[in-house]
Amino acid sequence: MLDVTTQQPYNAHHAPHADLREFLARIEAAGELLRIRGAHWDLEIGTLAEIVCHTRPEPPAILFEDVPGYPKGIRLLSGATNSSKRLAIALGLPVPNGPLDVVRSYRDRMKTHQPLPPRVVAKGAVLENIDRDGAIDLYKFPAPRLHELDGGRYIGTDDLVIMRDPEENWVNAATYRAMVLGKDRVSLWMSPGKHGRQIREKYFRAGKPCPVLISCGHDPLLFLAGGNELKFGLSEYDYAGGHRGVPYDVIESEVHGLPMPAHAEIVIEGDMAADETAWEGPFGEFTGYYASSPSEQPVVRVRRVYYRNDPVLGIASPMRPPSDFSFSKCVMKAGMIWDEVERAGLSGVQGVWCHEFGGARMFNVIAIKQAYPGHARQAGMLAASSQSGSYLGRFVVVVDEDVDPTDIFDVMWAVCTRCDPATDIEFFRRAWSTPLDPLLDKATSTNSRAVIDACRPFERLKDFPPVARASPELVAKVREKFAGILAKL
Repeated sequence: MLDVTTQQPYNAHHAPHADLREFLARIEAAGELLRIRGAHWDLEIGTLAEIVCHTRPEPPAILFEDVPGYPKGIRLLSGATNSSKRLAIALGLPVPNGPLDVVRSYRDRMKTHQPLPPRVVAKGAVLENIDRDGAIDLYKFPAPRLHELDGGRYIGTDDLVIMRDPEENWVNAATYRAMVLGKDRVSLWMSPGKHGRQIREKYFRAGKPCPVLISCGHDPLLFLAGGNELKFGLSEYDYAGGHRGVPYDVIESEVHGLPMPAHAEIVIEGDMAADETAWEGPFGEFTGYYASSPSEQPVVRVRRVYYRNDPVLGIASPMRPPSDFSFSKCVMKAGMIWDEVERAGLSGVQGVWCHEFGGARMFNVIAIKQAYPGHARQAGMLAASSQSGSYLGRFVVVVDEDVDPTDIFDVMWAVCTRCDPATDIEFFRRAWSTPLDPLLDKATSTNSRAVIDACRPFERLKDFPPVARASPELVAKVREKFAGILAKL
């Protein structure tokens, strides 16, 4: 196995990148970074992110420099992990040939992965500048307005919202959108059921303000952890630290003592109260719609802003798929669903893929090697009900091992030829959804799911019509004979 950036033999103890800036140096050395100068924060950055993401699969990361109206050193980073190679660099995995290689490497690691709690330190680059009280001005950072119909500028999209559970004392560091309301105020939108929302409500029920940190530039591995559904009580710091093999350094914030990444680029500290709200949104989201109407959301009163010299603001630009984070979400989500399904006891899984057109949530495919009657349905139901696959799920397709779950043409061929609609599609209702769902049942705040069994019937495996295609051995033989001609294709 090779290290992605050096192409040298991969070493599990190879030092992980220390911070976002070292990660940037590594992906640029790997030919995975596009620099764009002079893009304006108002719509141009968001539109350029859309153009690049829709140009080709696995597009480069974008570093926006020289933003008009801002100091030259301040930059914005879009799509940090949105390719197989960059995702492997972020996770410290071997060089992949395709997305399923990253999924498999992720799963191999999860067999021995152990959460690694962070280490509290006194110093770090995030303390290079600290704005307090009247000196706070969030407009000194080029928070972008990403889409034409957005209700404001969003400083938190590729962010970590860091909170401590007041009852169980664990730290949640998840991704929720944060809109700038003024120099010292932001609003936070959290979907019902999310861990941060549950923690916030515990403070509010007790009649207390909810302390919060919002990190807006950090190791991309933390964003990968913050954007996925980990089990309740598992801190994203611990999960991501287990992937690094080295604990994260964190510094306790001045006001609330919450842990912030010691090498973060920008961290906002404040608190929100139940009785202070403001209109938030609309915001173009990962489903490709403005599905959640503007609503009253709690306001974070900013008490401190910590930031590095010449900070790099991380951004994620949701849009009609693909977005600048959807590919990496697909890889992580596929690995997590696969891991959960096998931990539930199911055997025979050959691959899992979450397709980008479904926002990495709404169209998921699991390939299995059938071993008994009902095996395919069991696989589909487990994938649809797993913690990683439940939030805003829509379709799960189960296919045989001869079908590539990443190839939508292959998958739909199986649906068309191996699925009897009357007997092979199962439905269940009142499942976990979100206001971001354009088809949300607003009376129940839930949605329905379809599990599509596109496998050959188990009882007909021996006599099901054979597939009309050359054997792998014949393909290899003919390729070798006509290699010169085929090389011109």
